[in-house]
Amino acid sequence: MTPTEHDAAWPDHQPTALLVLADGTVLEGFGLGAEGHAVGEVCFNTAMTGYEEILTDPSYAGQLITFTFPHIGNVGTNDEDIETVNMAATPGARGVILRSAITDPSNYRASRHLDQWLKARGIIGLSGIDTRALTAMIRNKGMPNAVIAHARNGQFDLHALKEEAREWPGLEGMDLVPMVTSGQRFTWDETPWAWDKGFGRQTEPEFNIVAIDYGIKRNILRLLAGSGCKITVVPATTSAEDILAMKPDGVFLSNGPGDPAETGKYAVPVIQKVIASGTPTFGICLGHQMLGLAVGAKTRKMHQGHHGANHPVKDETTGKVEITSMNHGFAVDQATLPKGATQTHVSLFDGSNCGIQLDGKPVFSVQYHPEASPGPRDSHYLFKRFTDLMRANKRT
Repeated sequence: MTPTEHDAAWPDHQPTALLVLADGTVLEGFGLGAEGHAVGEVCFNTAMTGYEEILTDPSYAGQLITFTFPHIGNVGTNDEDIETVNMAATPGARGVILRSAITDPSNYRASRHLDQWLKARGIIGLSGIDTRALTAMIRNKGMPNAVIAHARNGQFDLHALKEEAREWPGLEGMDLVPMVTSGQRFTWDETPWAWDKGFGRQTEPEFNIVAIDYGIKRNILRLLAGSGCKITVVPATTSAEDILAMKPDGVFLSNGPGDPAETGKYAVPVIQKVIASGTPTFGICLGHQMLGLAVGAKTRKMHQGHHGANHPVKDETTGKVEITSMNHGFAVDQATLPKGATQTHVSLFDGSNCGIQLDGKPVFSVQYHPEASPGPRDSHYLFKRFTDLMRANKRT
């Protein structure tokens, strides 16, 4: 059979998408979502549910997500499961890598096929590769820089794609918060979703809090509102003076993407002034890392990162083990925690730091995502811990 006859007989076998790694490795697959190409860091996520929440998490800015679960897209997408707050911002993930082709959705909440949803959001996808082998490679060699490309005609400038992947500097040293933070302050009162009811509204808040938006997720805001908070969300570069002028009962430091040491250049002085004011403070993920920087600790780039909804963490203050949702490629180096900052949570996968509190101060943070979107709800108690601190602080 001639090459022309072969192509006609097997038209679906021509690759329409590529994953080009910085070391020159090329993985061929079939394109989905938007056409074009995007460069980023390849990570793997082990969650079995919640792909829409994951793909709209601003913390994934600059990354290409490999899902280890083979069946992604089978429940479609809808407008309620989006985690991005700033809809004008760059979408979280730059690309998605799947084992199997996307099936037609089978769920009563589905309003759009995942492929159509990816196209609308400008996210490039690839399916048909061995995601187990790619995951094993990341575990052994770390998260590689790569370019994901999709062209329906199967025509690619392979030399240019390899060069782009090789020359991209990577996430270390990169401040991505300006891509995802809100442009102006706004208030939030939406509470968590309830079965057959949708989202509620907080009409009788007990606390007034300010949330600094480094790439905040919707479900964090919903759980804060559901815990009795009136929330004012402010951009990442808001000054401590402007924050404290609102007389908040508490300050929340949000999740977000990129290298915390770079974001910390302008965020850490603000956090230090908030701590000095005695205001109860709670940080999640990037907010946790920058709280660590604010008290004198250092952060480090992780080998493979933690991405998934099944990560065991021990709360060293209670002895409780909880299953958590995680998404981070940097961590606070616990060996650099200064006196007065106590480690409260630790990963049972690799022993990395997952939480701190400041001795004698109403300030704490965790590395993981207690809002569980997606993921287990074991860590919802942390929002009550925050409101308890604010209530006690108001009494005194």
